[in-house]
Amino acid sequence: HATTRALSRHPEPRRRSSDLTDAVKTYYVYMLTNRSRVVLYLGVTNSLERRLWFHGNTEADTFVKRYNLDCLVYYESYQKPSDAIAREKQIKRWRREKKNALVERLNPKWRDLGPELFGPASARSLDRLRGLG
Repeated sequence: HATTRALSRHPEPRRRSSDLTDAVKTYYVYMLTNRSRVVLYLGVTNSLERRLWFHGNTEADTFVKRYNLDCLVYYESYQKPSDAIAREKQIKRWRREKKNALVERLNPKWRDLGPELFGPASARSLDRLRGLG
């Protein structure tokens, strides 16, 4: 005799694909500067490595290119994109002195954190980064 299983009349609610995406991604608020620390750029991304690669390798005339913003000096991570966006907006409203103090609390020497996190720029390649979200 074959045994039959009773199917639940109340299956678990389906998760939306955005719920699953948010569950596995990390979102970053980050700051870039140039070697003289004259200009700060604040951004949000779901792939810090890919975004740094893009900033360093795009041919487009962007703010980052125009001011040679090639040093990652600060970042924070969040589980929800809305939290990262809200934090970016909060920091963007701050005066420069307060942004500097934020960087200096975690990175007092204003070191470029990119190579520490992802290795030298020459080690990063577009092919390796294509699959990142």
